[in-house]
Amino acid sequence: MRVLLLGAPGSGKGTQGERIAARYRIPHISSGDLLRAHVEAGTPLGRAVQPYLASGNLVPDELILSMIRNELAEPAAAGGYVLDGFPRTVEQARVATEIDDGLDAVLFLDVPPRELVDRLAERADRDGRADDQRRATVEHRLRVYDERTRPLLDHYRRRGLLVPIDASGSIEEIADRIAAALAERSSRPADRPSVG
Repeated sequence: MRVLLLGAPGSGKGTQGERIAARYRIPHISSGDLLRAHVEAGTPLGRAVQPYLASGNLVPDELILSMIRNELAEPAAAGGYVLDGFPRTVEQARVATEIDDGLDAVLFLDVPPRELVDRLAERADRDGRADDQRRATVEHRLRVYDERTRPLLDHYRRRGLLVPIDASGSIEEIADRIAAALAERSSRPADRPSVG
């Protein structure tokens, strides 16, 4: 099972990605977690991306693509994966197709904007995430998502891969909706159009 998670910051991609990974026994590849780990370790990549993460801007394509390409080349990802936080733009999605054109589903975790802001504030208090702590940064991240990432919905809808998920409610309720959607998806014959 190869699953891509799309959604605004705070939509629950990390939480649900871990659950999907555990259910299907596949790796959960979170670009955000990987980038934050590089920043904490002080690697050259971490030093390069730290200003982008702090400001709420997207990391340049060449940096993120190299990191994701390496992760998908790992033996653990050969049997499937849950990819969360990448791609973030239509341009990245086109390159991602060159890396691996075998996606089974793109789950869009749909959450009302007001709820997103509340979730991000709660996450900042709970986890101390620097990118969630300043309201101006949070609002900027949501604007960047709307401008750069939301167009991916149409991109994957045209390819027949997009599966909208109501991501309001409890973690368990959302996980149940995802499980049902993936079960339905895997039981259907492959009928998606081939669109580049």
